[in-house]
Amino acid sequence: MSETPDFGLYLHWPFCAAKCPYCDFNSHVRARIDEALWKQAFLAEIRRVRVETGPRVLKSIFLGGGTPSLMSPELVDALLQASKDAWAWSNDIEITLEANPTSIEAERFAGYRDAGVNRVSLGVQALREKDLRLLGRLHSVEEALQGLQTARDTFERVSFDLIYARQYQTLDQWDAELREALSFDPDHLSLYQLTIEPETAFGKRFDAGALPGLPDEDTGADMYERTQEICEAHGLHAYEVSNHAKTGAESRHNMLYWQQQDWAGIGPGAHGRLTIDEVRYATETHLSPESWLAAVKDQGDGTSVKNTLDRQGQLGELLLLGLRVTDGISTERLARLGWDQNCRAVVSMLDDKFIEIVNDRLCATAKGRPVLNAIISQML
Repeated sequence: MSETPDFGLYLHWPFCAAKCPYCDFNSHVRARIDEALWKQAFLAEIRRVRVETGPRVLKSIFLGGGTPSLMSPELVDALLQASKDAWAWSNDIEITLEANPTSIEAERFAGYRDAGVNRVSLGVQALREKDLRLLGRLHSVEEALQGLQTARDTFERVSFDLIYARQYQTLDQWDAELREALSFDPDHLSLYQLTIEPETAFGKRFDAGALPGLPDEDTGADMYERTQEICEAHGLHAYEVSNHAKTGAESRHNMLYWQQQDWAGIGPGAHGRLTIDEVRYATETHLSPESWLAAVKDQGDGTSVKNTLDRQGQLGELLLLGLRVTDGISTERLARLGWDQNCRAVVSMLDDKFIEIVNDRLCATAKGRPVLNAIISQML
């Protein structure tokens, strides 16, 4: 690559208090967790990856999961200090921790802040008690709101998630719930349409015909459109398909993914993308927590996959992720990877106003964003 990519660090804590029925993330429930053992493994992996990457400047750190707010503040502090010892930190580094309302305590949050966390992302998911139960969430609406207030009192930046197109949910109900969420004046919201993933509890129920009340495709599309309208009217622009923010409050770490920059992925099931000596690598780690620990201990490396990404692979990822962002992708960068803007599929979608080129950037239009997967499939 002709320019050095930005660099971030993703640390995956794989444990949750319970497995949500819609979740297909790499999360696990364990009766007991030996934090000392996990600390040792994470620190060893940070040191190993530092040798692999050489000196870099960290722009962001993201502690994801799972439920990272189940970690002690002392463990978070140790991981952040190790990352600071390994790489230089940018002056405005973004350090995000995901949290669930059931694991929020003011003292614990103050500990995360003191360790260096400056942004928290709360998994609220719904502001209706019945829907929280249907989604398998352990917290109540009251706990969610109390957690939100605690987070806002503690951290510089707070985001929270909501899921829509839930069972038995109408367009008007979602409209009212979203407006209620916006009444808390968030600077960032992640708003996801419920997706039924294979092999999840919801996926199995759906296949068995035991997941009634899901909105039909047209209603889901109407909910998406209403989401865009309401958020925009409240000053939260859709900088990505499912993410809305006030100007300047966008997730810097997620932008690394969507803009195909570099990040090291550490922890069970973590993915990474690293450019080393002008070669771009895709990395994966062992999914099972126990397998990952054993690999780090016995082989000194938790990585299970490290593949070279050729130009076609890089182009595919850039289109797949970059078109999710409203700002789009540099056509110069696309051309370096072999993209042809004069090919029949691209010209057809330009003519049909699914995509557009503005200031030498390829962008999905408002018409195209709801059908991005089909657009990308055609272009590839």
